[in-house]
Amino acid sequence: MRAIWTEENKFAIWLQIEILACEARKIPAKDLAIIRKKAKFSVERINEIEKVTNHDVIAFLSCVAENVGPASRHIHEGLTSSDVGDTALAFQMVQAADILIADVKALRKVVAKKAKKYKFTPCMGRTHGVHAEPTTFGLKMALMYDEFGRALARLERAREIMAVGKISGAVGTHTHLSPAVEAYVCRKLGLKPAKISTQILQRDRHAEYSAALALVGSSIDRWAQEFRHLQRTEVLEAEEFFAEGQKGSSAMPHKRNPITCERLCGLARVLRGNCLAAMENVALWHERDISHSSVERVILPDSTTLLDYMLVKLTDIVDRLLVYPARMQANIDLSRGLTFSQAVLLGLTKKGLTREAAYKIVQTNAMKAWKDSRMFKDLLLEDAAVMEHLKPADVEKLFDVSIHFREVNNTFKKVGIRG
Repeated sequence: MRAIWTEENKFAIWLQIEILACEARKIPAKDLAIIRKKAKFSVERINEIEKVTNHDVIAFLSCVAENVGPASRHIHEGLTSSDVGDTALAFQMVQAADILIADVKALRKVVAKKAKKYKFTPCMGRTHGVHAEPTTFGLKMALMYDEFGRALARLERAREIMAVGKISGAVGTHTHLSPAVEAYVCRKLGLKPAKISTQILQRDRHAEYSAALALVGSSIDRWAQEFRHLQRTEVLEAEEFFAEGQKGSSAMPHKRNPITCERLCGLARVLRGNCLAAMENVALWHERDISHSSVERVILPDSTTLLDYMLVKLTDIVDRLLVYPARMQANIDLSRGLTFSQAVLLGLTKKGLTREAAYKIVQTNAMKAWKDSRMFKDLLLEDAAVMEHLKPADVEKLFDVSIHFREVNNTFKKVGIRG
């Protein structure tokens, strides 16, 4: 990813665009041959010239001309700086998107493997951070797989929205270049020509691309935070891999901290901040001003590189995640069967009680279980109001955890995890 954003790669794309434009304009064959043979650049020389010109594209063209000689008069004919810069930037953003798309595919593969392994491993589902009803750790991972399926679609859409170039001149009117030149250059680069442009491609495209990166980063944030919660001492159902020789604290030798997940949560904030900057770039003066350029030189390399790093790290976290099914079961047992309260409520309503009456009976026993540290099921079996409508065997059946897992296979099929 870093290689995409080097000066070397940027100038190489600029040179490719300039040569393609010469080809499209059908300049004399002899001059085109010279350009193809001699056109080259030196980043060091470009930087040296730019100290005088204070203009990067002119410095680049001057450097190339020094190597090409008289035939260089054909280079950049009819083009403006943004024809080269914006088309090259779009090409780089597509290159970056291809890496990110591959990253998400690799992540989903690892997540699917974990989902299948723990498909029917019971764990406590929590709402508001409080025990709700049982789920499975496999379903958690299936949810993650599905979310990153949407992340994949967003990145593919972002790639598509940026796979556009423009070679249309100073204000986009093709005054000095035929649209055929634009079409030729873009086709050779694997881009589509913009239907209409000004001196630049419109920045809503770049903002949408940045929003996609930020959204994927927010999904990373969401799952890194989930794993951080699961690693809390009071929960400890899963934790980051802790290598031999690794240290968790300079003061407390016992510490095993979710530092990588915390790092990912922090970096997601950077992506969201960069997205805001990209949105600020949409409103430019008339056919173009240059206020967006300095911003993009920071946020686009940073955001794509950051997201690449974050996806690779999250993949490693999931792949080496330490999962503790016994602790999951122990945590389920902590609530003394209270998580079956809805099953009991529905069992009573099916026997003819109004929902209000059934709710009162169930809640009364649930609160007593909390207060007296009693098993919820035992209290129900002792309650005459319950036994008037349910047999002990009925109550026992309502506490069967398997009722929560009836649709697991169907859910896996729906999200596309096979096996």
